[in-house]
Amino acid sequence: MSANSFNPHEQRRINVRSLLCVLLAFLGLFATPGRAGAQIFVANFGDGTVGKYSTSGEPLAPALISGLVSPRGVAVLGDDLFLTSSVMPNNGAGIVSKYNVSGESVDQTLIQLFGPSAIAASGTNLFVVNSNISSESDKVGKYTTSGAVVDHDLIGGLSIPNTLAVSGKLFVADIGNGEIGKYTTSGEPLNANLVPEASSVSGIAVFGNSLFVANFSLGTISQYNATTGELVTPTLVAGLDHPSALAVAEGYLFVSDFFAGTVGEYTLSGETVDATLISGLNQLTSIDVISASVTEVSSTWSLLLLGLAATLCLKTRMGATN
Repeated sequence: MSANSFNPHEQRRINVRSLLCVLLAFLGLFATPGRAGAQIFVANFGDGTVGKYSTSGEPLAPALISGLVSPRGVAVLGDDLFLTSSVMPNNGAGIVSKYNVSGESVDQTLIQLFGPSAIAASGTNLFVVNSNISSESDKVGKYTTSGAVVDHDLIGGLSIPNTLAVSGKLFVADIGNGEIGKYTTSGEPLNANLVPEASSVSGIAVFGNSLFVANFSLGTISQYNATTGELVTPTLVAGLDHPSALAVAEGYLFVSDFFAGTVGEYTLSGETVDATLISGLNQLTSIDVISASVTEVSSTWSLLLLGLAATLCLKTRMGATN
C-alpha cells in the first residue's frame, strides 16, 4: 500500500477533530453572558427584617436579613446592600451597615451616626439623612461605600429631612420646611425649593427628567419635572393607603405601602400593573430595586476554549498532511 493511500479510519478521526475544533472555537468566540433577573429589596420596620423578591413578586428571601432594630433605609449598589437602622430601640444611636445582596454581613457598623434614616447610593458614595435631636440632626452626609467620611455636613440647615434620591443630582425632601430641594452631589444648592408645598412627602424617585413623589397622607403619587419642579401630573397614582417609598427600575415604578404591607407595580404613566405585587409585609419604610444585571463570562474560560480549539485544529491539520 502506498503512503498516500486512503485510510477511512484516519479520515473519520480527522473529521471528528475538525468538528470539535469548530465547536470549541464557536463556544470561545460566541459564549454570551447570562442575565440575572431584577430584584426588589424592602425594609420592614415592623419586624426588623430586609426581604428580597423578584420583580414578578416571587419571594426569594423574605427574611434575607433579620434581627434588625427599626430598619429605616435600604440602598443597593452592585453586589452591595447598605442599610440604616438603630442600635437599640428608642435609643437614637444608629448605624449604616453593609451586606452583600445574598444577605451576608460585610460590616455591621460601617458608619455610626445618630438618627440615620434615608440612604441613597451612587458611584462610590453614600448619601445619608440624619434627622434627630442631636448635633448631627437635620442634615445630609456624604460617605464612601467603604465608610470613610467625605462630608459629614454635605447639606445642612434642613428642618426635618426624611427621604432623598440621587440620579446625577441629589434630591432631598424636607417635610419640616415643606419642600424638595435639588443639589449637586457636592452639596451645592441648585434649587433648595424645587418643589414647594411638599409637607407630606414620604418617598421620591427620579427617572430621566421625571421626579416621582409619594404623598403619605394623601395616598397618591405625583409627577414633577426634575429640572424645573413644574407639576406634570398631580395624581399619577391614586387610591393608595399610605405610600412610604418609591423606586424606578426597567421602566416601571414600584411603590411600597406602609400600613397595607404591599409593594405595587405601575407604569411610568401611572397605569396599574399589579397593585399587590408583593403583600404580607410589615410596615415598609424603604424599597430599592436593582435592574437585571449581566453576569460576565470569564475571559479565562473564553481564552481556554479558543486555545483548545487552536491546538486541536493544528493537530488535525498536521494529521491530515502526514
